[in-house]
Amino acid sequence: MLPSQVLAELGPVLTGERDLAHTAKGALEVVMAAIRASSGALFRFQEKPAMLASIAAQGFVVFPQTAVFPLLPKHVHALTNTPGPQRISRERCDTFLSSTGNISSVWFRCIAPLRVHGKLIGALLLGEREEGVEYTPEVLKQIGDLAPFIALAIHNHQLMMSLEERTADNLKLIASVRSFWDEALAAFAATIDVKSVQMQGHSLRVGRYAAGIAESLGVTAAEVHEMRAAGYLHNIGMVTVDKHLFSKPGALEPGEFLEMADHTVQGHRIVSTVQFPWPKIPEVVRSHHERADGSGYPDHLHNDEVSMPVKIVAVADTFDAMLSDRPYRKKLTLGEAAAQLSWLAPSKLDGEVVHALLVQLRRDAGSRVSPPRPWSTTQDKTRKMFLDPAVACNISPPDIDHMVSELNRRITRGRVTLS
Repeated sequence: MLPSQVLAELGPVLTGERDLAHTAKGALEVVMAAIRASSGALFRFQEKPAMLASIAAQGFVVFPQTAVFPLLPKHVHALTNTPGPQRISRERCDTFLSSTGNISSVWFRCIAPLRVHGKLIGALLLGEREEGVEYTPEVLKQIGDLAPFIALAIHNHQLMMSLEERTADNLKLIASVRSFWDEALAAFAATIDVKSVQMQGHSLRVGRYAAGIAESLGVTAAEVHEMRAAGYLHNIGMVTVDKHLFSKPGALEPGEFLEMADHTVQGHRIVSTVQFPWPKIPEVVRSHHERADGSGYPDHLHNDEVSMPVKIVAVADTFDAMLSDRPYRKKLTLGEAAAQLSWLAPSKLDGEVVHALLVQLRRDAGSRVSPPRPWSTTQDKTRKMFLDPAVACNISPPDIDHMVSELNRRITRGRVTLS
């Protein structure tokens, strides 16, 4: 098989699956088929203690669940500095591999160190080729041409997993001190958005809006706190997304969109390791980009397949995005955002939740026009504004009333309901 054909097959395998075990298995299959190897295994390098640990294997009658080769300094030096794939024999095995692991080095006939920027990432070990043919210089070169792509994929997986683990550890620390939940999560939310100037403050505002919408829906105080926390954490998976995607002025390429959209799945994996006092946070993190008609992601769920907290954060997230600049468009005015949000219900967003947001906007607009009267309740006088202070409330109560009327007409499809 020509090198270009192998790379064409290898590319989707390395970029299309986020699970390291599946990626390694697929890459190993492509390489073995290309060079006609009857057996092989992929190993990743672990620095402390130094060892090679298997992540995929194929073609062996018996193979440990995780095969390991403990490495001495001389082995690490050889794997780091050898110029490329090497044929190995019983006599040469000791140059690269120890004999103290749970697998025999004599099973292999070729070793290709996997390195990124000169740093050892792992190794590709291959057994006999079909019909006992040798590993020729041409075949070794072909393996050497493929090795950097495999090394980079393993390296990226390990970086992503390390980042996810650190993020989850930080969340667990916050979870262990419940009295500081709001302050700690607010600080944590601020760090989620640091990759992009346009995104800064987004998670905090989504938490604010989600809590306000929940209040308008008449839920309990505990549920309002849950919605604020869910809003703060809804985009936590963004910590795994490449920074350059946030500043791209044009439309994302299909592969780039998939990486961006995958923040919901990665975020769900992170928060699922934390025992929150609020049970809906993992679902919100995974499903806040689902849409009522099933056109959202990652699971294409419909409105009746997600919980109310998901619907609330979906509206709050969309609302703040409309009011914020993005590299590919300018922010909308409050009136434009409210009108667009209203028209997205109930086909894309939940009508009841959008109505609750409009109620809060009506209260803000009313407070601007008419300050609290002497007979207003204490709750009316102390009510915090729904909108973020940086957003000008330049919309009139009659305009909002018209939007609510049109929204109700679409929800009821013009039917008259009698009370």
